[in-house]
Amino acid sequence: MSSTSEIKKGAVIVQNNELWIVTEFQHVNPGKGAAFVRTRIKNAKTGKTLETTYKTSESITFADLEYHNMSYLFHDNTGYTFMDSKSYDQVTMADDEVGDMARYLREGLEVTISMHDGSPISLQLPKKMAFKITETTPAVKGDTASGNVTKEAKTDNGFMVQIPLFINQDDSVIINTDTGEYVERAK
Repeated sequence: MSSTSEIKKGAVIVQNNELWIVTEFQHVNPGKGAAFVRTRIKNAKTGKTLETTYKTSESITFADLEYHNMSYLFHDNTGYTFMDSKSYDQVTMADDEVGDMARYLREGLEVTISMHDGSPISLQLPKKMAFKITETTPAVKGDTASGNVTKEAKTDNGFMVQIPLFINQDDSVIINTDTGEYVERAK
């Protein structure tokens, strides 16, 4: 049994003999009453999502998982294929299991895959990744006076991100993979 303070994104909880993956969480400490953790969890088999809260006094059980460092290979009609760098074993995760994280995947990317009884459960990306800006509008002098200090840009992986005005096309930026937000200019 573990404490609710150990809940984090990507953690796998055993609840009613089923595996649930934490997709979002928030520690809440109200002015009155006991603290709690508000979570959104997804069933590892069915994909059903629930919003649930855990009191800090509750004990929860985390699944016994194996973590494998793997490289992303390719995507086809069966899903996303990854290869273990040491044993060369390959695993495939369905599109709905990878979800929004697919936009960050590129060939050769090292990720961590959580396995339970030999099957992949969840995927963990690096917290920060560098991407090249392929399309953006040039900054117009005086734009910051209106309070508009960001602009939309397209990355080399094809997703859109809000960036500061001083970033130009062909610049590289660091993106937080948890939030999808700009962090800093890449060096």
